[in-house]
Amino acid sequence: MPRKTKAIKVTDSIKPWLRKSGDMTYSMNSKKMKKTILIVCEGQSEELYFKSFPVVTCSVSAVGVGMTKDSLVKKTIELKSQEEYDEVWCVFDMDINQGKKELSAFDNAINKAIVNNINVAYSNDSFELWYCLHFEFIDQQHRRDTYYTTLSKKLNLNYLHEGKRQEYCKAIYKHLNLIGDQKLAIKRAKKLFLSYQHLPFSKQNPVTLVYKLVELLNDNIRA
Repeated sequence: MPRKTKAIKVTDSIKPWLRKSGDMTYSMNSKKMKKTILIVCEGQSEELYFKSFPVVTCSVSAVGVGMTKDSLVKKTIELKSQEEYDEVWCVFDMDINQGKKELSAFDNAINKAIVNNINVAYSNDSFELWYCLHFEFIDQQHRRDTYYTTLSKKLNLNYLHEGKRQEYCKAIYKHLNLIGDQKLAIKRAKKLFLSYQHLPFSKQNPVTLVYKLVELLNDNIRA
């Protein structure tokens, strides 16, 4: 007479001591299959901002390399070749203090990134435009000094001297969400981009595509 096989209760399947080793292997492999995102920034302030997003369903590697435009894109291409990532982003701004040569350098850097399958979260004129959009809609060309003045008033500090310190950069994500409105910032940034996207990159001013990277990170954030 054949031996009866003991039935496994449905509730037993969730008991860790009754799981098969194969289930554990699957679980470990699932953790390894997290989406990976590389974000290469001009400086440390942007790097620390992106590192502050409480993402859980993807692995984010943000680095500030102290380079601008073409040099930054070249460095991003180098880092991209060293390890496999699901998405690679390059973050830099324009700086309208420069002349015609700088305008073409901005356009060329973005085009080079696109050709190499690198997403670009560019800002014209400054990354701080993204911060300012948390508080108000801006549809006029400004130098970064104007953005610094706006942020100094909104954040109640001297942004140029205090807002760029390492400790504050680590906390600015929380400050912006506490006293500003990220959802409105995204909406405002989209409106600006729709207004100027028909122009060459260097002529899109004011524009910031940081919102696209923020949306990606928000999709992987802790609930």
